[in-house]
Amino acid sequence: MPDTTVDSTSPAPLTLLGLGAMGAALARTWLAAGHRLTVWNRSPGRTAELAAAGARVAATAAEAVAASPLVVTCLLDDASVREALADADLGGRDLVDLTTSTPAESRSRAAWASGRGARFLDGGIMAVPPMIGVPEAGGYVFYSGSREVFDAHREVLAVPAATRYVGADPGLAALQDVALLSAMTAMFAGARHAAALVAEAGIDQKAFGALVAEWLTAMAPSTAAYAGGPAPEDPTSAAVAEAGDAALLRTAREQGVDTALLIASSGAMEGV
Repeated sequence: MPDTTVDSTSPAPLTLLGLGAMGAALARTWLAAGHRLTVWNRSPGRTAELAAAGARVAATAAEAVAASPLVVTCLLDDASVREALADADLGGRDLVDLTTSTPAESRSRAAWASGRGARFLDGGIMAVPPMIGVPEAGGYVFYSGSREVFDAHREVLAVPAATRYVGADPGLAALQDVALLSAMTAMFAGARHAAALVAEAGIDQKAFGALVAEWLTAMAPSTAAYAGGPAPEDPTSAAVAEAGDAALLRTAREQGVDTALLIASSGAMEGV
């Protein structure tokens, strides 16, 4: 078992596996805060910048894991995590996984880590790389799983982005992460659909894009109702709403834009 005693006057050591855009952003913030960081990436070429900034570069994932009591993974998917850690000794380590996954995958990974002798905490990052290390940007990370791991490393985990512990069930962070990403995906799809409708109409695209952003911002507070929040008053009758939906479909057909998004949205709204 590794020595987990850390001098309280110096930033804690940690290991990070995965140096894609998000992993590199995480690494830079921990290094800037003075943490002793060991990194590993499948493609070694991505480590040069971080090595120059003071990171220790491990030749293998197993070597990186051995370097620190706290191990953070930020890899492509669940299979990548298992493959990277296949030969590592996880005994006595605290494993924090920031890889996007499903709730079931996170629960399975927690059991897998426990079987390997590690304590496990799952994380869902609600930020894009430029938001990491920028508190005013509003990014944060959902965490679920071992409360002991979260409490032990709260200060380290809060360096890149704010933290939100959401429960002992390891799948809760992934569930809320993916749920919010799903809402975002549908929003972007709607914005692309709107842009396609006006693309051939001689309308200033930049100006119209600003209108889309303003309209979605104005409508955003109403979305809370779909998750059990207070429903805003809506005097629109069912007949008027149905006629409005039909007009959306007819307009899309007139403009030569695919109606699949509107049809799917109409089906999703039934019974809401």
